Amino acid sequence: MNLEQLFLDNKEQTIAGRYLTLDSIEPILQRLNTNNELSIIGQSVLGEPIYKYQIGSGSIKIFLWSQMHGNESTTTKGLFDFFNVLKSGSAFATQLLEKFIFCALPMLNPDGARLYTRENANKIDLNRDSQDLTQPESNILRTTFEAFQPDYCYNLHDQRTIFGVSDTGLPATMSFLAPSYNDEREINPSRLKAIELIAGINDVLQQYIPGQVGRFDDSFNLNCIGDTFQYLGVPTLLFEAGHFPNDYEREITRKYVFISLVSSFQILSENDIVFKGIDNYLNIPQNKQAFYDFKYKNIKINYDGIKKLSNFAAQYKEELIDNKIQFNAYVVEIGDLSDRFGHIVYDLEGAELSDIEDNNLELHKKADFCLKNDTKFVNGLIKK
Repeated sequence: MNLEQLFLDNKEQTIAGRYLTLDSIEPILQRLNTNNELSIIGQSVLGEPIYKYQIGSGSIKIFLWSQMHGNESTTTKGLFDFFNVLKSGSAFATQLLEKFIFCALPMLNPDGARLYTRENANKIDLNRDSQDLTQPESNILRTTFEAFQPDYCYNLHDQRTIFGVSDTGLPATMSFLAPSYNDEREINPSRLKAIELIAGINDVLQQYIPGQVGRFDDSFNLNCIGDTFQYLGVPTLLFEAGHFPNDYEREITRKYVFISLVSSFQILSENDIVFKGIDNYLNIPQNKQAFYDFKYKNIKINYDGIKKLSNFAAQYKEELIDNKIQFNAYVVEIGDLSDRFGHIVYDLEGAELSDIEDNNLELHKKADFCLKNDTKFVNGLIKK
């Protein structure tokens, strides 16, 4: 099967970019609701509806939820692309619907989505509330889990551009984790199922993004929902959608979310999990904080009257302004920086900052500056 063509044929064209709210997805949900698959199962802190979309009649029950963190929308886009496959009427769709029941909460945190924040409206990280269950959204997720009794859980997230694949210099475009179920991080039959499935997904992704798949840290924290569901005996997969070069809107990454979802269901549908122990999973390199958005090398800086070569880095901050996400670059570090790569790297070749007023390097300052050679940078990028 040509998974890239399947994506192009089923990509949901009405949503794009990073800012995805309930307003964005409600029309799609209504369009997909051709056979009473859609229901409202509760409300957020601010009274927004939380939707469940359930489809299929098979014996394998798949539970998926996205935008638990409101500013993590890439997997939501990939989820809707996959829903379009299920509604396509194709032989593949029929195969999936006869094999699986999919129960999805496509936007668990609609308040955080509207505010473009990780937390909900009460400023609580829902992914640290799986034990105390202090928030309505956390309770809805847990209640749905208990009622549905899934065979597999898919915990769908985004991660920041700072993450790379170990020390390879490649971005972690997709990362995965089979969460631990105890402090010792032991492997029981339930966790092994998640491990083997992730290894199968990785085999597929290496054909498309070789070297750009990471393995997330598996330190145990029962307050995290994935760890809780793994602890309760349900194989759980954490998806982390990350950066693809120059794809800050995550429109390329969404394709690899889609491919990951589809390939995982192909594997399960065909009972094609190859039990090779955990080696294939552990051979996926560790997800690591390894990048800045911008790295500037060899700028000459005046240190107490002595001019020395140094380096500095800038990072985009995603800011919601007039209902649009703006990527604004700020200086985040000055110094050696040899421990990190840059998605964009400039060698300033010993140039100095110009002498215009306020044209200095300061942490947390917008990355707008000029050099004495008349080169100008605006919002981190060289102005041509």
